[in-house]
Amino acid sequence: MKTFKKEIDMKSREEMEQFLRNHFRYFTANRWNGMSSYANNMKIYNLGLPSETEDKLYDMLEVEDVTWRISELISDFAMNHDYEWQAGWNGRSSGYLVLHTGGRKKLEYKSRCTKCGQLNYKNVAESGCKCGRCGNETRVNLTSPIYQPYTNWKSVDQDEDFEDWDMDELKERVQVVMDFDQLCDDIIAEAVYMANECDIEEETYYVEQTRKVLSPRVPA
Repeated sequence: MKTFKKEIDMKSREEMEQFLRNHFRYFTANRWNGMSSYANNMKIYNLGLPSETEDKLYDMLEVEDVTWRISELISDFAMNHDYEWQAGWNGRSSGYLVLHTGGRKKLEYKSRCTKCGQLNYKNVAESGCKCGRCGNETRVNLTSPIYQPYTNWKSVDQDEDFEDWDMDELKERVQVVMDFDQLCDDIIAEAVYMANECDIEEETYYVEQTRKVLSPRVPA
């Protein structure tokens, strides 16, 4: 099984620079924008897995439990880096995982309905506790701010030679890229574990829907 993370000697400037310069890269958005960042080719056929496992993984691409677990790993990576560093899929078949910069912005909501979850820009003292959506008296003030993550689609270290970077800057960037490579390894390991330990079954489910119908009047 292919692995991406490499242990880099953080005391060697030459080794760190070479690691960053030679790391695989891919586009941050569309090809035409010409911007790229650190990335890894995560296409199933590129992972060096047994054919039986490959076939299982292709079938698992349509399983929500699998995509949810992989998304959770990516979300944990962003959260552990305070959303300043994030990872996202790119490519025609979403086969490349790309490292992005980003952050979080504070939203100005002040209250929330505990019944339906609707957020409001006013607090309870300003407009009461009645929810404008569901009509229940269940709106309460938020106890902490709400933040929304955002992603930058800019290039990262594109055409950078790193010669003017000090050692601390180099170490910090190398560590981020190593963490990103570890994320890719974790995704592969989790997917292979599920392929080996779980079976795929088809499940029939029904979605409850509401519609309007005519109903005869009952004589008084």
